Amino acid sequence: MGDLTNSDFYTKNQRSDSNHASGFGCSLMELRSLMELRGTEAVVKIQEDYGGVEGMCQRLNTSPTEGLTGDATDLDKRKEVFGQNLIPPKKPKTFLQLVWEALQDVTLIILEIAAIISLGLSFYQPPGEGSESCGTAAAGAEDEGEAEAGWIEGAAILLSVVCVVLVTAFNDWSKEKQFRGLQSRIEQEQKFQVVRGGQVIQLPVSDIVVGDIAQIKYGDLLPADGVLIQGNDLKIDESSLTGESDHVRKAADKDPMLLSGTHVMEGSGRMVVMAVGVNSQTGIIFTLLGAGGEEEEKKEKKVKKQDGAAAMEMQPLKSAEGGETDEKEKKKANVSKKEKSVLQGKLTKLAVQIGKAGLVMSAITVIILVLYFAIDNFVLQKRPWLPECTPVYIQYFVKFFIIGVTVLVVAVPEGLPLAVTISLAYSVKKMMKDNNLVRHLDACETMGNATAICSDKTGTLTTNRMTAVQCFVGDFHYKTIPEPSSIPARTLEILVNAISLNSAYTTKILPADKEGGLPKQVGNKTECGLLGLVLDLKRDYQTVRNQIPEEKLYKVYTFNSSRKSMSTVIKLPDGNFRMYSKGASEIILKKCALILNEVGETRVFRPRDRDEMVKKIIEPMACNGLRTICVAYRDFSGDPEPNWEDENNILTDLTAICVVGIEDPVRPEVPDAILKCQRAGITVRMVTGDNINTARAIAIKCGIIQPGEDFLCIDGKEFNRRIRNEKGEVEQERIDKVWPKLRVLARSSPTDKHTLVKGIIDSTLVEQRQVVAVTGDGTNDGPALKKADVGFAMGIAGTDVAKEASDIILTDDNFSSIVKAVMWGRNVYDSISKFLQFQLTVNVVAVIVAFTGACITQDSPLKAVQMLWVNLIMDTFASLALATEPPTESLLMRKPYGRNKPLISSTMTKNILGHGVYQLTIIFTLLFAGEQIFDIDSGRHAPLHSPPSEHYTIIFNTFVMMQLFNEINARKIHGERNVFEGIFRNPIFCSIVLGTFAIQIVIIQFGGKPFSCSPLDLEKWMWCVFLGLGELVWGQVISTIPNSKLRFLKGAGRLTQKHEMTAEEEMNEDQEEIDYTERELRRGQILWFRGLNRIQTQIDVVNTFKSGTSFQGALRRQSSTTSQNQDVTNVSSPSHMSLCNALSSPTSTAAAPSGQC
Repeated sequence: MGDLTNSDFYTKNQRSDSNHASGFGCSLMELRSLMELRGTEAVVKIQEDYGGVEGMCQRLNTSPTEGLTGDATDLDKRKEVFGQNLIPPKKPKTFLQLVWEALQDVTLIILEIAAIISLGLSFYQPPGEGSESCGTAAAGAEDEGEAEAGWIEGAAILLSVVCVVLVTAFNDWSKEKQFRGLQSRIEQEQKFQVVRGGQVIQLPVSDIVVGDIAQIKYGDLLPADGVLIQGNDLKIDESSLTGESDHVRKAADKDPMLLSGTHVMEGSGRMVVMAVGVNSQTGIIFTLLGAGGEEEEKKEKKVKKQDGAAAMEMQPLKSAEGGETDEKEKKKANVSKKEKSVLQGKLTKLAVQIGKAGLVMSAITVIILVLYFAIDNFVLQKRPWLPECTPVYIQYFVKFFIIGVTVLVVAVPEGLPLAVTISLAYSVKKMMKDNNLVRHLDACETMGNATAICSDKTGTLTTNRMTAVQCFVGDFHYKTIPEPSSIPARTLEILVNAISLNSAYTTKILPADKEGGLPKQVGNKTECGLLGLVLDLKRDYQTVRNQIPEEKLYKVYTFNSSRKSMSTVIKLPDGNFRMYSKGASEIILKKCALILNEVGETRVFRPRDRDEMVKKIIEPMACNGLRTICVAYRDFSGDPEPNWEDENNILTDLTAICVVGIEDPVRPEVPDAILKCQRAGITVRMVTGDNINTARAIAIKCGIIQPGEDFLCIDGKEFNRRIRNEKGEVEQERIDKVWPKLRVLARSSPTDKHTLVKGIIDSTLVEQRQVVAVTGDGTNDGPALKKADVGFAMGIAGTDVAKEASDIILTDDNFSSIVKAVMWGRNVYDSISKFLQFQLTVNVVAVIVAFTGACITQDSPLKAVQMLWVNLIMDTFASLALATEPPTESLLMRKPYGRNKPLISSTMTKNILGHGVYQLTIIFTLLFAGEQIFDIDSGRHAPLHSPPSEHYTIIFNTFVMMQLFNEINARKIHGERNVFEGIFRNPIFCSIVLGTFAIQIVIIQFGGKPFSCSPLDLEKWMWCVFLGLGELVWGQVISTIPNSKLRFLKGAGRLTQKHEMTAEEEMNEDQEEIDYTERELRRGQILWFRGLNRIQTQIDVVNTFKSGTSFQGALRRQSSTTSQNQDVTNVSSPSHMSLCNALSSPTSTAAAPSGQC
């Protein structure tokens, strides 16, 4: 541990060393040192020092079978002595830290400096003030003692900077708070099975204490360190701690040490908890990584750099509590997920481009103003530079500088990142209500681009409530569950025993929660279906289990994806052994040599009997969408004892008892959800471990395949035969022949799922790279979930390992929630586009007005403070208003955008330019002819510190009014006519527009000197509002112009070109997904190459501009999309048809005519 341990740790430890007195037979430190042992060393130590596991349990005052009593004082005492099962979270950033971070913004710093200089100069009374010799500089400065008010502008700028900083900091703070809330929500979701008072209960992980007896099963992520009491075929993946990927076999007499943060890959068992929270192995490592103190953060950064591998191995650990996960999320962000999603990548690029343009404009503005002033004063009027005039001149230069900075401030769209954050945070919050628990923010937006969904069948498309509806027993096929009397007594007894004993003892059927409800199924749902069959046969499985408790089971071969069966061996009273097996019917029947006949006696079961059975019994069941399970048994003599490790010889020569058809009905809302996906241009594929006929029947019920379509339904074997070459390697060209038509992949292994997902993602068949979403619930789905662009894990049926690998957790395991996620994802993208359209219009107009105004009249018509106010409306308020638009069903009526579509579509470009033209026309008319129209004094060429003019106030007010009404226009980006549609569904939008309007009235009427405004009368106000309303009318005019008329807009693909580069870069980054540890080591090289890549890309872009190919590029893109459409038609080639026909009905529905694709 070294000196990194937090001090309160030590106090805890010292306190706990005296705790032999506190009623426990071992101290915290003893247990900690015990957990550091491995293998036989640990077994010996436990045996010698503690008298075996039983002795250990006695010392901890717990019972190996009954567990703790669950008495509250006892639990509190345990928490006090041995610690709680949580790792203290890292302190969140305080509000002040966030304010400090917001102040680091370069433009704000420039403004602050300018404001301070302006303030300083306004208090300095130069001696030459009165002398005429300083020329225009001094004239009018003394009007009505206005000089005293000179400080106001500087102060106002500082004040508005403070506003901007506070708003930014507040947004960051609420984002962080939301993120933590989300984390704690994820943690509460994580429960674990513990025995207390002889009852198995589900506890939140943080409530587990030392001495608890925890039940562990396949797919669990261990929440604490412990010692195995009893295990069946238990294999653990300890790679998260050791880096070794091989699964470690655990047994009470060989290696009983179970460590927190490791995954159970196979088997089941019970363990006694020995160390929790910071004292567990994971906790110790996290404490080393420094959950405490800033110094550690620096150390941690170093650690991360030097020891990437260690950081990597920490990555899959899932804790029960915030800090750990929070830290891990960050680590994950640094390592595995790319920090920026597609959208953020595009936006960052865009912001940088706009910023550069703004910088150039502001620099030119300042230079022109300074030169104009200098030439006018010193060359044309031939004035000498007098020392006493210096401060006056400097004041002028500062004013010019402030105007320049103002142009820059308006040009830089700081609101962009804000809009993304608000939009994503808002969506994530709302998606919680739609049963989507988002673990990575960017997943939400990626989902909007999804083009393919690979879904599981059981539980996602179906209800995951299994009931046995048909069975074949005693040589007779019953279409409904038979009466117990019609089954031979011996067969019935063997069947009941086989089902009751050969299933996880944690699987149970409990009475319904409410009167008249369905009984509650707990544990593995297929086993629940079989136990239901026992109850239907008027027998009780619990009495059988009580006769042979779990400890007495001699050997258990647990279910895993390669075995596809489960077997349990029991020792009979006469010393012989009997093994019960169950599993997928075609797999078990292959291993059967005998079968029980109609009188309960065995008869020979030949291969041709089996083929007949498959045809007559199993296929008809499967075609009704039933899952078929075969139950069998085999007797062994006890002398000599068989070699149980030799699985191939054990699992043969079985005697079949019965075949059960289990129904898992399709969820009622799924067919509709799948139809929506297909309309939205998303292909749904079903990947399942079930029989091909069952899978096809369910796929037809769901609407994944329509009869008469040209598609593929194949099983894992056929899939592998088609995609692998002679050497057995997967070839991308071969996958490309399969995936476009594949709709159902049955009897698939997790590797097949991963291969399919990788194949679709890496495919170059279509112009746009496919964006794939995958659902998974099992431990072995981890690789596929990680590989997919968006991984959905099941919240109810999913194992911890699957949740850990996923991006979004479906809290109700329902496919229709995925459709909601697509809707929200598209909504995020659209919200950002709306905001961009609004923002860029304001930017273009404000920059041009400030620039030309400054060059022609030596003074920007829009003052620094006014610009900051406009910036506040544009950035913060507009991003709030436009980013919180709720999604509508219409979002699902169009195809996905794709990864390399530019952010700014041609319709948006048309709108931006169109509204820009309108606004500039109005403002320049007001600027140069406003005094005649309204019959007021001209505001142009006003001397320094002169009072605000009505003329410029009208310009400012009209400008803001036009922005307000254009904000309503910006609600629609696809050229819709009715911009008010659904406006009242978004109260935030309405309140922001009205609020801004109210504040604007206050600013104009009472803003006075700080805002450079003079109050306006009602008539002038009406004119301002009227000119603003013109925006709505003009919006209609713009949407009448067809895009096709504006061919040049396609050439306004300046952004398009760059975006396309980003898309390519994205592709490059995607191909760099190497094995984690290796990736960490190669990170330096990758960054270096990426740097080169970026530079190359930038050079390409510059060259492209020089040669002006953006226009042709756009046309070329257009033609490529049309050719893509033709390709699609050509895919369904005759050769494929003949293949389909050859395979005929079992594998693929009769092929449709080639053109009907």
